[in-house]
Amino acid sequence: MGEEVRVAVVGAGPAGLAALRALTAAGIDAVAFERGARVGGVWTLERRPTAAYDSLHLITSRARTEFAEHPMPPGTPDYPSRETVGAWLEDFAARFGLGERIRLGAGVERARRRPGGGWRLEVGADGERVDADVLVVASGHNEVARWPDPPYRGDFEGEQLHALDYDDPAVFAGRRVLVVGMGNSALDIATDLSHHAEQTFLSVRHGSWIIPKRMLGKPADQVISPWSAVHVPWRLRQPIAETLLKLTVGRPEDVGLPAPTGGLFESHPSISDTIVSRIAHGEIAPKPGIEALEGGRVRFTDGSAEDVDAIVWCTGYRVTVPFLDDAHTGPDPQQLALYKRVLHLDVPDLFFIGLMQSTGSAFPILERQSELLAGHLAGSWAPPRRALMRADCEWRYRAAMRRWGPHGRPRMRVDFDRFMHELGSELERGRRRAARAGGA
Repeated sequence: MGEEVRVAVVGAGPAGLAALRALTAAGIDAVAFERGARVGGVWTLERRPTAAYDSLHLITSRARTEFAEHPMPPGTPDYPSRETVGAWLEDFAARFGLGERIRLGAGVERARRRPGGGWRLEVGADGERVDADVLVVASGHNEVARWPDPPYRGDFEGEQLHALDYDDPAVFAGRRVLVVGMGNSALDIATDLSHHAEQTFLSVRHGSWIIPKRMLGKPADQVISPWSAVHVPWRLRQPIAETLLKLTVGRPEDVGLPAPTGGLFESHPSISDTIVSRIAHGEIAPKPGIEALEGGRVRFTDGSAEDVDAIVWCTGYRVTVPFLDDAHTGPDPQQLALYKRVLHLDVPDLFFIGLMQSTGSAFPILERQSELLAGHLAGSWAPPRRALMRADCEWRYRAAMRRWGPHGRPRMRVDFDRFMHELGSELERGRRRAARAGGA
């Protein structure tokens, strides 16, 4: 692009902050619109429901999560808490003077593309209208709870809540609580509850590999070097990693959980140091999938039933971009094809930061995506021809389908180290393309 543009960034969580920093550093006129009262998105220190419950800690290590431009302070533990991460993100905004470019309490309710290009935004409860030349969607995808669909047969008389609304395990003291799910949130919440509830049950339909946070004396995500993760095919690394897990942690089925339904690098493993121990101590009782809800009881697929006072549904989140028309995202935004998960293939003034699901951390990817975006708008990075971008998206999708399957969000899924390498290479190629075009 290169000409002066006004950029509207939707969201001031990690993705929005990374985008705003890169854009303003490149001299681009950008403003972020954030519906919350504080920055940080999921990690915000504002007291409101988010996917980050009070006891949450990073599941990727500090060294593999922090921004390159803004490391976490010396002495930060390998797996810092929600409060530490939230404060670090606020420090990031303060360090680079982003506050004056962030409008808090100003969520984007609607964004319509003007016929000649550019965007008109409706902001806040009063529908204030704001015009922008470029729209950057950095609003995350852990905001809308996903409930079982279709619902389980029968009715439940006790309390039900989604992980999005979970906060304080002490309120479940003396109660029999069922946690449903096998993701990271489910294992964390089940562990939390097991210290307070009379009995905690964990219902799991599909098994998953369980990875401890530390292995061989170091954070687990640092055991395999980035070079190996990029240059050694995952199919060669997978059996070695699985054997290491079985020797150090054991198999999930050894403690009554279902066997993993796919290979370690073909599924979404769960990260937990505590779940196996709590099950082994009898504080968490594994159960299979739910068959039916029967008033104050839950019946499971193995024919057993348990009296239950409350259910915590850890069933994930829906990917939504509610302020955009389906014409721009399709009916299901997780199916949207984006070049390097940034550039829209058909709308030249619409960009995304963070609409991806990484096998590792997200923050360094957000930083590198934002560098690409800022270079594009400043004219120092040029994309390849549209046909090549579309072909790259389809190649990536087919590869993701082969590896993770249709239920693994294949359009959004990226392998952390390989994708970081790809983004770095693409930044260099795009700069050379821009230099050639400038010289022509």
